[in-house]
Amino acid sequence: MKNTEWNQIKVTVNLTQLDSLTAIMSMLDSNLMTEDFSDIDLKTCYGDLIDESILNADKTIAAVSLFVPEDKSVSDYLTYIKERTTEQGIDVKVEVIGVCEEDWANSWRKFFKPTRVGNKIVIVPMWEDYTPLDGDIIIKMDPGMAFGTGTHETTRLVIAMLERYVKRGDRVLDVGCGSGILSICASKLGASECRAYDIDPLAVSVARENVVKNKLRNVDCEVSDLLRQVVLSKGKYNIVCANIVADIIIKMAPDVADYMRNDGVLLASGIIVERADEVCKVLIANGFTIKEKCVDNGWCALAVTIS
Repeated sequence: MKNTEWNQIKVTVNLTQLDSLTAIMSMLDSNLMTEDFSDIDLKTCYGDLIDESILNADKTIAAVSLFVPEDKSVSDYLTYIKERTTEQGIDVKVEVIGVCEEDWANSWRKFFKPTRVGNKIVIVPMWEDYTPLDGDIIIKMDPGMAFGTGTHETTRLVIAMLERYVKRGDRVLDVGCGSGILSICASKLGASECRAYDIDPLAVSVARENVVKNKLRNVDCEVSDLLRQVVLSKGKYNIVCANIVADIIIKMAPDVADYMRNDGVLLASGIIVERADEVCKVLIANGFTIKEKCVDNGWCALAVTIS
């Protein structure tokens, strides 16, 4: 079978403008690849596992890439990126690189190393060895082409919140599950049942594989368009995770309470800090109370309860 050909659109920017660029490109595709080496340091606990080329990379710039299949117009993507970056005064360098499916699926693996998130959780790639410390909760992951390695700020924020909010026996709903990482974390933190949904069948397939690799039997992954196809007859949830983007969280705001128990918590992430107040305002208008607001490197996550 012939491999699908893809065009990689790689946009390089000054590190100070990375968050703005990511927000623009996330409107085109949720499966972005970010190259930001500013936090890499030889003193980190995994420094000896990091490729030398990464350690020596220019820490003042960053790049965001998305991948366009051969049956879609690259020029449409480029036009959108050019228009939006010009509007916001972002100075960018744009490259279009041809890659095949096999190359794309495997080349990023050299960047994905064991990562500690929160206090107890360590995300470990399937192909890496890691000796756990006392109390570590190990999550084995192969995100494939789905979003969710645990290294992005939006995912880290939600995982840290899951450590604080998940109670043994909780039911957890993950909307826009990507690789399934949040549901897997919730299960290993003591949740009795986790349901993970994504609009992308590829993401759901990857999530199911990760659930099996972590030997979990209480995580169910299905294809769904946000909340509309999630069956309420399955019951309400103690925790709802939505690690998506601000616009989608706003769109979900009028309906998400229907899926939550009265004492439930919504963990909403993928929000750039510039839009956090807007999202909070919409959630409050729809009957929620902002319980906690956390920020990491320009990204915001909210813990929200029903008023």
